[in-house]
Amino acid sequence: MDGIHILLVEDNEGDVILTLEALQEGRLGNQISVARDGQEALQFLRKEGPHADVRTPDLVLLDLNLPKIDGLAVLESIKSDPELKRIPVVILTTSSAERDVLSTYEQHANCYITKPVDLDKFLEVVKLLEDFWISIVKLPSMLRPK
Repeated sequence: MDGIHILLVEDNEGDVILTLEALQEGRLGNQISVARDGQEALQFLRKEGPHADVRTPDLVLLDLNLPKIDGLAVLESIKSDPELKRIPVVILTTSSAERDVLSTYEQHANCYITKPVDLDKFLEVVKLLEDFWISIVKLPSMLRPK
C-alpha cells in the first residue's frame, strides 16, 4: 500500500522534529506536512492560498495549544465541515486535563493522546500511533478511487 498523507499541526519545533523523525523511521512512504499554527492548519485543509494544490490529508495529528487559532477550534472546524469531517483527527498534546479530553471528544476527536515527557516514550507513542493508524485502521481515503 502507498503511504498516507499526514498533517501534523504542531507549533513546538522540538516536537515537530521528534514526530517527523519517528514517523520517517517507519519508511512506509508516508507524506507528512506540517502546519505550525491553527490558522495555517485550516488554510491547508481548505486548500487556501499557498496550499491550493496540496493533497488532502488522510490523518491529522493535532496539538491543542496552538497560536492564532487553538486546537479545539481547529477540531471544531474540521468536524463541522462536510468536506473534512471524515478525516480522522488524533489529538497529540501535553495536556492531560479532563476538560480538554472531554471537550475534544465532544467535538468528535478520534483519539486523545497525552505526549509523554520522556523522549524514548514519546518516540514509542508516535511509532505505536503510526502502526495503528497506518497499518491496522482502514481510513476513508483508502476507499477513494486511485
